[in-house]
Amino acid sequence: MDEHQLVAPSGPAGGATPVRVLIVDDHPLFREGLKAALESAEGVTVVAEAERVADVPEAVARHSPNVVIMDLSLPDGSGLEAVRRLATQDQSPPVLMLTMSDDDGNLLAALQAGARGYLVKGAGREEVLHAVRTVAAGGAVFGGEVAGRITALLAGAKMREAGQLFPDLTAREAEVLDLVARGHDNRRIARELVVAEKTVRNHVTHIFEKLHVATRAEAVARARDMGLGDG
Repeated sequence: MDEHQLVAPSGPAGGATPVRVLIVDDHPLFREGLKAALESAEGVTVVAEAERVADVPEAVARHSPNVVIMDLSLPDGSGLEAVRRLATQDQSPPVLMLTMSDDDGNLLAALQAGARGYLVKGAGREEVLHAVRTVAAGGAVFGGEVAGRITALLAGAKMREAGQLFPDLTAREAEVLDLVARGHDNRRIARELVVAEKTVRNHVTHIFEKLHVATRAEAVARARDMGLGDG
């Protein structure tokens, strides 16, 4: 397909309507460089920038972007949470993830959250522009580093198993994490696994240490980012 066909439909004046982009990233120098690269191309304009997950809904409502370029790691949480929130809104803009991580788990979580594209930082200007235009036109696009793994990831049901998503956990810890992600408290987990509540508390402590989280809410967020806790 001719790349020019990926630009948004023509406006009233007959010229191509610019693709309006919101950049969500907490590094000012990166945002500045990305904005310059995007706006050096005809038909793309950066209408707003944001640094936090909490800033995204207001920025989208105020500036009506056609595409949101989203980093994975933000100061107040995961960019995946922002993707999920946008996906619940009517006529929400598509999201293109642009992140340092080429980890299979993050890629799968981004797809499950509803992202329409996934590029690793370091992608060239033309690759990013092509991705922005493709996503704005309703398509999906993934960088060469990750595209070849998508089919295997989506087809591999075992990727949803906690033990494979979090290989540092033991099988029992992975089982406990999945139940934590389902919203169960320690007492209910103990009943379901037929173990002492103290044993569950010990498992939860080890899970926190291995996932490098300090609270149950953080552990739940990590697990749900990986698709655990369904049902």
